[in-house]
Amino acid sequence: MISIGTPLLWSLFAVFVLVALAIDFFAMNRQGAHAVSMREAGVWSLIWVAVSFVFVGWLWWYLGGTSTDEAASALADAKALEFVTGYLVEKALAVDNIFVFLMLFTYFAVPAEFQKRVLMIGIIGALVLRAVMILVGAWLISQFHWVMYVFGAFLVFTGIKMWWAAGQEPDLDSNPALRWINRHMKISPRYDGERFFTMENGVRMATPLFVVILLIGIVDVVFAVDSIPAIFAITTDPFIVLTSNVFAILGLRAMYFLLAGMHERFHLLSYGLAVVLVFIGTKMLLIDVYKIPIVWSLGFTVTTLAVTMLLSLRIPARPGEAGSAYPFGAKKREAQAAQEGR
Repeated sequence: MISIGTPLLWSLFAVFVLVALAIDFFAMNRQGAHAVSMREAGVWSLIWVAVSFVFVGWLWWYLGGTSTDEAASALADAKALEFVTGYLVEKALAVDNIFVFLMLFTYFAVPAEFQKRVLMIGIIGALVLRAVMILVGAWLISQFHWVMYVFGAFLVFTGIKMWWAAGQEPDLDSNPALRWINRHMKISPRYDGERFFTMENGVRMATPLFVVILLIGIVDVVFAVDSIPAIFAITTDPFIVLTSNVFAILGLRAMYFLLAGMHERFHLLSYGLAVVLVFIGTKMLLIDVYKIPIVWSLGFTVTTLAVTMLLSLRIPARPGEAGSAYPFGAKKREAQAAQEGR
C-alpha cells in the first residue's frame, strides 16, 4: 500500500502526539478537578482546530506544495485535501460520540468536575484503539481488495440504521454491557472523589466513575468500527488515515464541553450523519466503477452537516426526542424518582 509516511514523518507525528498529551495532562493536573466553562472549552476547541490546520499546511509544504514540480505539487494538493476531508468526516462522527458521552454522564449523574478526567482517559484509549484498528484495516485492504466492498456495505447498513434510530430515546437500563457489569461487579451507589474503587462496609467496590470509564471504552470500540471504514473510503494512505483520526480525537474533550450545553439545538444532526455514512459507503462500493473525487466528498459532507444543523435551529425538537428538553432517559428517571419519593 502506497503511503507518504516516511520514518521521519511518523517519528515527528508520534513526538507531537506525546507532547500534546503531556501538555494536556499537565494543564489538567494543575487546574485540578473543576467544571469546564464554555469559554475554556471554546478556546481549547479553537486551539485544536488551528493546530490541525497548521499540521496539514506544514504537510502540504513538506510534500512540495510550493514546488515548481507539477508532480510534487499535485501530490501535496491531493494529500492535503484527503486529510481535510478525513478530518471533517471524523470530526462529524465524533459529534455522535459526544451525545453518547452526554447520555452516560447524565445517566450516572457524573459531577461536572470529574468529567474532564474521564474524557481524557477515554481519549487515550481511543487513540490506542484507532491506531491498532487502522493498521489492521490498512493491511487487510492491501491484501484483500474485496474488503473495501465489505466496508462499503457496512457503512451503508450503519447509515440506514442510524437514520431509523435518530430521534429515538436510548435506554441504558436495557444495555447488555451495563447489565453484564452490574451482574459481575460490586458497584458503590456513591462517588468517592475521582477514585475508581472505594471501600463500603469493608467491601471493595467499583465507583460509578469506573463503570462510566468501562462504558466509554465500549463506546470507543463501537464508534471506531463505524469511523475507520469511513476514513478508508476517503484515502487508503495509512499516514493520512491515522493523522486525520488522531487530530479529530485530540480535540474531542474540548468539543464535548462546548457542545454538551447545546446538544438540544442539533437534534437533527444524526440524520445528517446517517446520510454522510450512506454516501461514503456508496462511494466505497463504486470504487472500481467510478471514483468519486475527494473534493466532491468534502463538499457533500460539509453541505449535508451544515443543512441539518441549520434545520435543527429552525425546527424544534419533539418532546422525548433525543436532544430535546429531556435527553437520554432523563424524563424516565425523573418519573421513577418521583414515584420513589426522592
